[in-house]
Amino acid sequence: MTSVTTIIVVLAALLAALGLMALARFVGKLRSADPTMWEGAIRKFEKADRRSPAPKGIIVFTGSSSIRYWKSLKEDMAPLPVMNRGFGGSQIHQVTHYADRIVLPHQPRAVVFYAGENDMAGLFFSRKRTPVEIRDAYREFCQKIHRALPEVPIYHISTKPPKRRLRLWPAMQEANQLVREYCASDRRLHYIDIVPAMLDAEGKPRRDVFKWDGIHLNEKGYAIWKSIVRPILAEAFLRSGE
Repeated sequence: MTSVTTIIVVLAALLAALGLMALARFVGKLRSADPTMWEGAIRKFEKADRRSPAPKGIIVFTGSSSIRYWKSLKEDMAPLPVMNRGFGGSQIHQVTHYADRIVLPHQPRAVVFYAGENDMAGLFFSRKRTPVEIRDAYREFCQKIHRALPEVPIYHISTKPPKRRLRLWPAMQEANQLVREYCASDRRLHYIDIVPAMLDAEGKPRRDVFKWDGIHLNEKGYAIWKSIVRPILAEAFLRSGE
């Protein structure tokens, strides 16, 4: 074997080893639900904010992919000024981790939150959270927001009835009830129940409001959310005829 060939083989082995190490770190982040796995998405938000700063006092929607994929959010909530800061695949504690970078800098007049599905599903092989853990994680999110903005109202959209994750629905219903009770304990917290509108006549999750994956909403699903969420926000923030 020539010296050049030896060098190539050694470099290839080194690159393979580095690749395996990087893969191991990535898998470790997935399994531990490390918030930094979403750092790239957060930096994109910050870059967008620097390029085009949002006015203070908007309504920030944040949470997991059900918020992220709400592409018609601005049109659906008009004339209310809103910003979409959903990311992931995220879990509740990950949204809390980044709240000081994607929510608080905007000094929002209100925050609308949706997350928890991924926590209970154990997304990316992470540990599945219990309904009590969901409630407690949401409480930590609210406490973080209110430490910085004590009077800001927070609206929690209930966990939607799943098409694909149907086996998890009983636990999700329990989590919804615990979060509803927590919201009732604080005048600044509001629970938005989208569940009844997403059930069929037999009380089962509708199948026509999801994309092919059975998890994310299609246009019909978001139309339902719009019909419920917008009137609640409009009543709270458009009373003066804005």
